[in-house]
Amino acid sequence: MPSESQNKATAKYKKRNYKRIPLEVKNEHYEIIKAHCEELGKPVNTFIKELIFKELNIK
Repeated sequence: MPSESQNKATAKYKKRNYKRIPLEVKNEHYEIIKAHCEELGKPVNTFIKELIFKELNIK
């Protein structure tokens, strides 16, 4: 289990290097997306990022 100082360092790193993108979808749409991701064996976050990166040609 990470120590408190490791957790602080991770939080500091994420704050400097990542940006959160809030996304709102209707509950029924989320359930469809979630079910599809479960079929693919991927987390919803990974699925959404892959779609965005593919659209923008980001590797």
